[in-house]
Amino acid sequence: MSDEPLQRLNRVFSGRTVLVTGHTGFKGSWLSEWLLLLGARVVGFSLPPPTQPSLFEDLALASRLQHIVGDICDLATVTGVVRDAAPDFVFHLAAQPLVRLSYREPVQTYAVNVLGTAHVLEAIRDLARPCVAVGVTTDKCYENREWLYAYREEDPLGGYDPYSSSKAAAELVIAAYRRSFFQQAGIQLASARAGNVIGGGDWAVDRIVPDCIRALDRGEPIAVRNPYATRPWQHVLEPLGGYLALAAAVAESDNPAQFTTAFNFGPDLDSNRDVRTLVTEILKHRTGTWRDDSDPGAHHEAQRLNLAVDKACHLLGWRPLWGFERTIAETVRWYVEAPKGHAAALTRAQINAYANEASTAQAWAR
Repeated sequence: MSDEPLQRLNRVFSGRTVLVTGHTGFKGSWLSEWLLLLGARVVGFSLPPPTQPSLFEDLALASRLQHIVGDICDLATVTGVVRDAAPDFVFHLAAQPLVRLSYREPVQTYAVNVLGTAHVLEAIRDLARPCVAVGVTTDKCYENREWLYAYREEDPLGGYDPYSSSKAAAELVIAAYRRSFFQQAGIQLASARAGNVIGGGDWAVDRIVPDCIRALDRGEPIAVRNPYATRPWQHVLEPLGGYLALAAAVAESDNPAQFTTAFNFGPDLDSNRDVRTLVTEILKHRTGTWRDDSDPGAHHEAQRLNLAVDKACHLLGWRPLWGFERTIAETVRWYVEAPKGHAAALTRAQINAYANEASTAQAWAR
């Protein structure tokens, strides 16, 4: 058994330079905050915060890390940022993350998610030093058969909509760069596929939790457009812990090749619930109602998703910690307390609570 997880993450990241693309977004802000708590020097590269309110602004991250505003579709800019940062680690999160927006803006979705990924990897390729990189994609990168079977890392990639297929294409770009350029270059590249991530500070449009919170704050029924769609719901700290554990394993391994592949990070099976159940659970913590707002003519969205996480469990020692009810409770608590001026303190408290529970449970301990 290795040393406990908190010690290992602190040892790996403290004092190291970590580049986070997409650091102004929901997941990027949580990850940047966690890395700062670990003592890392964080360099963030992204467009301005995509929403208002913004977790990035709530955490005052612009003054606490090296905040660089730029477009991942500009190769020259990306190359300059990576060269100047000279990172020890790269977490590539920058993306166009919304399915419905991808139907309206398919070309831009492919430009950001596919070409943007290639830009980051090309810039890393030019580094004259070792580097560990994790490219973040999604559970939607698999060719969805709408079955009960949990998708494994070896299953075919695909995607019905532009967003899902763009993330499958990003996985192909990652694999190609790993095999073509990085194996002899001292650059270690893995990818991470997360389930449906929820948590405090997500204010995106067309995402169920912020849609719920906005409706409840207005005193309106929650409009649910896809009540019977099943998703692998997980708190944002679950996959972020997986990304950190994966990067740490690569950095400290005598055989990093076993980790420089794709990894799923999803919840336990009990957290695969339909949207109707998710909304009902939220309403246990907030007063309100919901209505079925299904539209038979709406764009296609997957009805059933499920991830197998055996590989992460066996190779990384990672496993999900917060079940469905705990995830919803912590998420709603954030949205209740944050407007009272507690967003930053509550975010840090949840990170510390999760990390301490991981240590107690010996999660991530290989």
